[in-house]
Amino acid sequence: MSSGPLPRVLVVTGTDTDVGKTVVTAAVVATVLAAGLRVTAYKPTQTGVAPGEPGDMAEVERLTGAGTSEGVRLRAPMAPGPAAALEGTRLPTLAQHLELVTDLAAQHYVVVVEGAGGLLVELTEAGETLADLAGGLPDAAALVVARSALGTLNHTMLTREALSHRAIRQLGVVIGAWPDDPDVIETTNRRYLADLPEGLFGAVPLGAPRLDPTAFRAAAPTWLPGLAQRLGTP
Repeated sequence: MSSGPLPRVLVVTGTDTDVGKTVVTAAVVATVLAAGLRVTAYKPTQTGVAPGEPGDMAEVERLTGAGTSEGVRLRAPMAPGPAAALEGTRLPTLAQHLELVTDLAAQHYVVVVEGAGGLLVELTEAGETLADLAGGLPDAAALVVARSALGTLNHTMLTREALSHRAIRQLGVVIGAWPDDPDVIETTNRRYLADLPEGLFGAVPLGAPRLDPTAFRAAAPTWLPGLAQRLGTP
């Protein structure tokens, strides 16, 4: 597993959509809070949510009590570019995202950035992605959220290769929804991911978002031992 000082920005990306990025983001935030450190979360692009409706960052706030922010919100549940075109809305530029994250990092020990969809989903009208955002920050690293089931190894390796190709530091893989009764494929996948050079950073149990926020915050460090150990969390 990757070692050394924790980066100031943790970029939570996924092997696909609906793999558990939001609950992992919340678990990371809760684990940092448990260590007594200042932390916030940022979602560059929130799609599929209308104004006034709770989005992913509202869920992080509900589960952790930490403050969060969004770059832009779009109604259509699709990639940011097409969603913005439907509304006639301009997406924030990469420079705007970088400035906001840099400002947040100056005020917090850690900023957790949750991506939209996978690593190479375009966030800007210029076609820049979450990978470009991570690569533009001087002290950032990626956590890859993966499924537990069949097909996850290929998707995980593709995401890792894309990060490696861009020289983006990788902290490890997190399983976004670990079942109570895993089958042989899931247990084999977990062992494989644990044997990767950067290792398995943790696994969030299936159903974690349904926990009472107090219970969620107390349990989060046990789900992410790779992070808790770095922070000195008991």
